[in-house]
Amino acid sequence: MRLVIARCSVDYAGRLTAHLPSAPRLILVKADGSVSIHADDRAYKPLNWMSPPCTLKEGDDDVWTVVNKAGEKLIITMEEVLHDSSHELGVDPGLIKDGVEAHLQELLADRIETLGDGWTLIRREYPTAIGPVDILCRDAHGTTVAVEIKRRGEIDGVEQLTRYLELLNRDPHLAPVKGIFAAQEIKPQARVLATDRSIGCVVLDYDALRGIEDDKLRLF
Repeated sequence: MRLVIARCSVDYAGRLTAHLPSAPRLILVKADGSVSIHADDRAYKPLNWMSPPCTLKEGDDDVWTVVNKAGEKLIITMEEVLHDSSHELGVDPGLIKDGVEAHLQELLADRIETLGDGWTLIRREYPTAIGPVDILCRDAHGTTVAVEIKRRGEIDGVEQLTRYLELLNRDPHLAPVKGIFAAQEIKPQARVLATDRSIGCVVLDYDALRGIEDDKLRLF
């Protein structure tokens, strides 16, 4: 991971445009290729970002240009670099899920047909270079599907699944791989992002999966 603290301005050009005027900011460049710009007052959420796959070009004029596969650009104009360091973090062991989230994964894997008739399980915790996919399965047509399960579905969960899909689709034995984002509650912003990336959303009913109530999932 590369950490850069700099006074800079940032312009985004894509389906819409956005501008961040000059100010001191933290720029994170991660090993997966993602670039995000942070202020000191927004918790973990970036002011702007570019998700992988994307490319970063540092120009001689102190202008960084980040371009994704859709041709969208994040242009960072450096005025003064205050800090620039790189750190090798290695492979992260992944988040240890809480009891409910882990149990949701177990229940859905045992009853994978609730996602649709003819669906079959490949395996739980399917390993990738950036961590395990909660569930890998196949739909009735034989298409591979990666399922990411959260108790509460937010944008970062969709981003996580997007990274998994990018890796899985490089494997010719699995591709094409579709994605399903499953949670007990899915935030509207997360649903919009998932839809934009052709990722299906499933609202999970914990009691229903346990057989206490109707066992149908609501698939949107």
